[in-house]
Amino acid sequence: MTDFADHIGLRVRFYDPLGTRHGFPTFPYQMAPTGLATRRQLRAAGLRPGGHDPVAQILWRRGKRIAYLYRLDLAAPKRVATPAQRQAIAKALRARRTCRDCGQVKPYYIPRRYGCCLDCHEGDS
Repeated sequence: MTDFADHIGLRVRFYDPLGTRHGFPTFPYQMAPTGLATRRQLRAAGLRPGGHDPVAQILWRRGKRIAYLYRLDLAAPKRVATPAQRQAIAKALRARRTCRDCGQVKPYYIPRRYGCCLDCHEGDS
């Protein structure tokens, strides 16, 4: 293992900051260096990767789970939807709640497998 793993007295399976073993700088769960964040952490901070590629990764659960890390200093602010985009989204979501058969707007999304609201589907049976 590395000097770091020997220093803390643990056998750290996914600690590979130089990327020699995993081909990409790799850190175990909750051991990422400061200045790096996952997409979810960026989103919570109101940021986005800004078109930059990940610079490291976190592995956990025997290497079956992975999260890519992005540099905070290269992150850009999240984009905000314009009023026209919000209106288009609202229109599309309303269409997903409108029954094709009866034309009613339901408080739930119309199941795609039926193509109609649950009331119309039960009436067909």
